[in-house]
Amino acid sequence: MTERPDIAASAQPTFDEARAQHKALVQRIRFHDARYYKEAQPEISDAEYDALRADLTRLETLYPELQTPDSPNRMVGAAPAEGFAKVRHARPMLSLANAFDDDDVVEFLARARKGLNLAEDAPVEVVAEAKIDGLSASLRYENRRLTVAATRGDGTEGEDITRNLLTLDSVPERLPEDAPDLVEIRGEVYMGKADFAALNERRAAAGEALFANPRNAAAGSLRQLDPEITRSRPLKFFAYGWGELSAPLADTQWGALERMAAFGFTVNPLRQLCTSADDLIARYRAIGNDRHGLDYDIDGVVYKINRLDWQTLLGQVARAPRWAIAHKFPAEQARTRLLGIEIQVGRTGALTPVAHLEPITVGGVVVARATLHNEDEIARKDIRIGDLVVVQRAGDVIPQVVEVVTAERPADAVPFEAPTVCPRCGSHAVREPGEAIRRCTGGLICPAQAVERLKHFVSRDAADIEGLGRKEVEAFFEDGLIRGPVDIYTLPQRQTTGEIDLTSRAGWGQKSVDNLLQAIEQRRRLPLDRLIFALGIRHVGQNTAKLLARNYGTVQNWRAGLEAAADPESPARADLDAIAGIGPVVTEALVDFMAEAHNRAVLDRLIDEIEVVAADIPAQVSGVLSGKTLVFTGKLEKLTRDAAKRRAEQHGGTVASAVSSATGILVAGAAAGSKLAKARDKGIEVWTEDEFLAATGGEG
Repeated sequence: MTERPDIAASAQPTFDEARAQHKALVQRIRFHDARYYKEAQPEISDAEYDALRADLTRLETLYPELQTPDSPNRMVGAAPAEGFAKVRHARPMLSLANAFDDDDVVEFLARARKGLNLAEDAPVEVVAEAKIDGLSASLRYENRRLTVAATRGDGTEGEDITRNLLTLDSVPERLPEDAPDLVEIRGEVYMGKADFAALNERRAAAGEALFANPRNAAAGSLRQLDPEITRSRPLKFFAYGWGELSAPLADTQWGALERMAAFGFTVNPLRQLCTSADDLIARYRAIGNDRHGLDYDIDGVVYKINRLDWQTLLGQVARAPRWAIAHKFPAEQARTRLLGIEIQVGRTGALTPVAHLEPITVGGVVVARATLHNEDEIARKDIRIGDLVVVQRAGDVIPQVVEVVTAERPADAVPFEAPTVCPRCGSHAVREPGEAIRRCTGGLICPAQAVERLKHFVSRDAADIEGLGRKEVEAFFEDGLIRGPVDIYTLPQRQTTGEIDLTSRAGWGQKSVDNLLQAIEQRRRLPLDRLIFALGIRHVGQNTAKLLARNYGTVQNWRAGLEAAADPESPARADLDAIAGIGPVVTEALVDFMAEAHNRAVLDRLIDEIEVVAADIPAQVSGVLSGKTLVFTGKLEKLTRDAAKRRAEQHGGTVASAVSSATGILVAGAAAGSKLAKARDKGIEVWTEDEFLAATGGEG
């Protein structure tokens, strides 16, 4: 499924529309840059990513003022990862523009001729090189000795991986005497297919997680803080370019590649010198046809103008040279049989259907599973178990089923039925209006969601247990010390009785353990609103939790009210619907949560371990703020924002962060901005801080 915002190529958006679209595109591109460059875990195909880039370029061409200095069109890759020293590249490590069809190749040469003031039919030598699918690296040699090796990073600054690169046999530690005094060799670190398969076999035998593909394996192996781990991995290096030089390597791209080979570097043997677009396209097709027989992954062919003086004349745009372009291979497809559909449960409870396929080779990789996205996609494509389907693989992205060969559908093909219960915990699986995803409602007991739910439970605005952060929760869960919220409160007893020994854990001395247990004890008195928020019920934030606490008062009333509200015709449902600020989506989420016996059982056990502090229920008919939703904006002079919020709630009001149709009063302090303008447009009552104070009993 595409991640592109709604941008119609044929329509020209207004500036405001373009600005909103641009902001969304920048956020998505930065997210996917981090997934690809830093984490080696891309989530979308190269084609989908390139489409996002194309949309961004179109918007910045229409409205150049949208292109800020940190626009993705001026950046390459992603910021360096933590854990490695940072290296600033003497010359930026650029990316490449893309060609997707033959016309793009013809246009590339036409632009080059125009930029060089050559005739339209003038011969231009171009080097065609295989585009290796690995991890870009730069190797700096001073006085012919390797001094620094770095990843590309964001193109300007990368990670220092010198010790790791020195473990590769294909990276010489010293260059011959005829090499310049200063040389930066650039290329791609990769893992061969056979080596990748052998590595995964060893990891499987050792019970370790498998790498998804050779690029992920290369990236993971190169980014090891211990170079001995890198040494144990079969990594290789192809040289294809250079950065800073104290003297030229040659006059041409071809000559420079030959020179690097003479230095002892491995240069890809598939390179070829071409003189026309027809030659380039023929070479592209020949490499594409033979690539599955290679022992390394490639995802296209790169074309580079051969003469280096012409490269200099053509120069570069923000993030790519004008003298080179990458001709990408299209996503590859194959037909196979759909054997079954498995439901996977994500950490947020999202249920995702995954296709189990009769194993088939797609793009040189054996594929046995593919994503089906969601039940709407399955229905739209009319995918049935037993169907012959077309599977597509694009780069590192999870393969997907793109269509069904309906002409060859067997008579016994079985239509897909969306699950009504979670396959991991048996809780109800519900799909909310307007959403494509079905979700498990067993948040407190579902093992697929447990860790994230526990992190939320102990967070600052929830139970707020000092010393039990994200890392501690993950470690305690992995070791079986805590599986649910109740287990947190039994830690002190289990430590006292000797059932567990936290002091035996790495990094946990007696003082650390004592501090944690004391923090847990201090949080055995939990206000009702914090408990409701800590439970992690979908759509229930802090303000909603406070609304519920104020309306129900006690945890017993709240639980009984939600249980009774399961009947849509009951007075309890009417009472819930009548709470200002509780809409139908939140109502359904609350009822679904309490309808689960698992969740009720956890709640009962929690109540046994903690004291839930009842909420003060304000009078519903007295007070100027009863039934009113307030929004504060600007700088308050006499109250802190927290104090103003507490005062509003004490007088029966509800505080929201944004102006909406539900807003009754906007309290505007100094330098109030867009919220004030919006409130006036909507005809919402606006108060000064002094008016708010006067209405709620005078000075604080």
